[in-house]
Amino acid sequence: MTTTVLETCGIPPPPGAAAELTVPLCFFDIIWLHFHPIRRLIFYDHPCSEAEFSNTVVPNLKHSLSLTLKHYLPVAANLLYPLDAEKSQPVIRYVSGDTVPLTVAVSGRDFDELVASHARESDQFYDFLPAMPPFTEEENYKIAPLIALQVTLFPGRGICIGLSNHHCLGDARSVVGFMWAWAEISRSGGDEEQFLVRNGASLPLIFDRSVYGDRSSANEKYWNVMRNIPFVPSTLPLPTNRVRAAFTLHQSDIKRLKNLVLSNNPDLGYISSFVVTAALTWSCVVKSAAAAGEEFDRDRTEIFFFPADGRGRPNAITDQPVPVNYFGNCLGGGMVKMEHSKVGFVAAAEAIVDQIKTQVNNKENFLKGSENWLSDMSNFGKMSTFGVSGSPKFDLLNADFGWGKGRRLEVLSMDKEKYSMSLCNSSESDGGLVVGVSLPAERMEAFAAIFAEGLKF
Repeated sequence: MTTTVLETCGIPPPPGAAAELTVPLCFFDIIWLHFHPIRRLIFYDHPCSEAEFSNTVVPNLKHSLSLTLKHYLPVAANLLYPLDAEKSQPVIRYVSGDTVPLTVAVSGRDFDELVASHARESDQFYDFLPAMPPFTEEENYKIAPLIALQVTLFPGRGICIGLSNHHCLGDARSVVGFMWAWAEISRSGGDEEQFLVRNGASLPLIFDRSVYGDRSSANEKYWNVMRNIPFVPSTLPLPTNRVRAAFTLHQSDIKRLKNLVLSNNPDLGYISSFVVTAALTWSCVVKSAAAAGEEFDRDRTEIFFFPADGRGRPNAITDQPVPVNYFGNCLGGGMVKMEHSKVGFVAAAEAIVDQIKTQVNNKENFLKGSENWLSDMSNFGKMSTFGVSGSPKFDLLNADFGWGKGRRLEVLSMDKEKYSMSLCNSSESDGGLVVGVSLPAERMEAFAAIFAEGLKF
């Protein structure tokens, strides 16, 4: 049942890569300075011996990772956080010699149990998650690595790729794009030219934060708040006192849910698969509190957050849409507020559709007021919130290293949040979606029963 670390190493960009890169943070990055790392695991079905793993798989992963870093230089960089926050602001900096930490391990745990859908103890999954390296210091800065990677073999059964990254590095589009690139170069046996031909339209990446225009006042406003919060390493939430489970919505389930919403409100218009999946999950989590016997205020406000990629989208703060090949953070989204007693599936779906129409898809409103997000967020601390991690559009399961698409995605960051859901495409049901949830055991039992009833209805 144990997991043994075979090797830890640092992977540098290849010879010929840029010698250095410095990227100042903009307010879309600064907002994440004190957020916990994003922690994800991708499990792959791939029968493999320890000898093949050590002699073939790992060397290929190392070589392809190095080649990938040439194009994704910030991934090998560090966050420099000023010791004197009055005089300077944090930056992302790469200098020659910086590397990405990679851990290589082998595990005796039951692979099939780990990739199952039923409730499993969350703590066991942390064996496959790389620890973020400790902070160091130089003359004027704390130096914080931005990413850590781990590859774990389950002999004769499968492989897990573990990823921890600081959110300041980038949002889902950026980080998942890096993982896709690494997988593609690895799958081709290190054929970088083939990668460049297929991805020429999206390369080179843009790291320059000036794509947002002159937002110095917002940058300063955010930094003036964030610099007063101690910058300390994040700790793992162990023991989590959580279980995690996966719930598949087949294409037929999704169609039935859409029809249910439209039968109640025929004028609602287009309803996406995301809308009904998120509405069902959120409403079931809200209802599960009472079903699990938890004490709560029945008059409390329930809040649902969902992200939206801002690239290529007309918005309220930039003259031109942010380019799709921009690497960093460019996230807007929507927020639904409802009284606890009013959160039902149809009501939640209607409210999410309204937010998409009036906020996300509205040029005048998308990203409007973003300079005030920090002050707005402080009001949510005592409220009951629920969010979404991951997207079928930027799906880590599509990172094919030559072993096929991923079998199971686990988002461990959910263990440290109040409550949230992960979302990805189903690897086993064409057109289906998989929802991941992390909850206390009794709450999970209640949620699973309510979710199953919701699908029947």
